[in-house]
Amino acid sequence: MRTILHGIRYFFWIVKEIIVVGFSTAFAALRPNSGIDPIIVYYPLRIDGDWELFWFSTSVTATPSTLSFGFRDNIPGKPQVMLVQAAFGSNPEDIVAGLADMEEHVAPRVKDQPIDPAQVLWEPYRDFRSRLNPDAADPIDAADRARRERRARARARKRRAERATKERN
Repeated sequence: MRTILHGIRYFFWIVKEIIVVGFSTAFAALRPNSGIDPIIVYYPLRIDGDWELFWFSTSVTATPSTLSFGFRDNIPGKPQVMLVQAAFGSNPEDIVAGLADMEEHVAPRVKDQPIDPAQVLWEPYRDFRSRLNPDAADPIDAADRARRERRARARARKRRAERATKERN
């Protein structure tokens, strides 16, 4: 019975979070400076059951502006880590505190295992598309690169023509 009541409370809590964060994200998207500052958080998990991991990971992904994209294997003596991308990461400690709150809603038993948000690892998100395929990096960059290449070829043709003219004279 306790599990059913917890599930119902959690359902209403996560729906409220999704709605609140959804509106916040939508309003941010309408501002000229949306505040998007993506980061990757290496969140140390206090939960360990498959069911809890499933619900926590799914809840993070269902909440607008965050995405759970994997777990890292346990290192002996260290907790399992969940990788989370947060779109609005200008204050990483707030992101970590929000993740800790969500984890405590999934499994209230972890409230007695506090997490210090300042100790959780994070890094700015970096886009590596240009390393994979330079032409696919950015359509604008690709068009600019093509324009520069055309100009360079035109200059080379012009120099060849000038040299040919000098040789004839």
